[in-house]
Amino acid sequence: MTTQPPVIDSPTEWVADHITRYVETNGEDGHMWRGVPTLLLTTTGRKSGALRRTALIYGTLGSDYLLVASKGGFPTHPLWYTNLEADTVVTLQVGADVFQARASTMPEGAERDAAWQSMVDIWADFAVYQTKTERRIPLVRLTRI
Repeated sequence: MTTQPPVIDSPTEWVADHITRYVETNGEDGHMWRGVPTLLLTTTGRKSGALRRTALIYGTLGSDYLLVASKGGFPTHPLWYTNLEADTVVTLQVGADVFQARASTMPEGAERDAAWQSMVDIWADFAVYQTKTERRIPLVRLTRI
């Protein structure tokens, strides 16, 4: 019998507090944050192998979920994104629903453009973050497996 390693929550205090409330209430307290939907994303650390969890704003595309790897417009990708590039199987918690999903970066094109706009409609600062960086901010699609 194998045991699951412990999950390490975000080192950012307010995010860790959000995660704790989300988990303890099955998403009743935390799914909606500042008027927008959030989910919990757990990735496997690409170097450590540790399970790492963070809370992120999400959108949907059909039955898939969308995440923006913005890191507030910093020049580098967020660590959760580089982790899922190395291992595309992740765990999501959306409200009380916990499940595995496969992550993929949306390629350039009309579908990505429409999905990007849908995310900017949810959180307008995503557009601001894109103006702060030269990198193309990845848009991640998560499909339940």
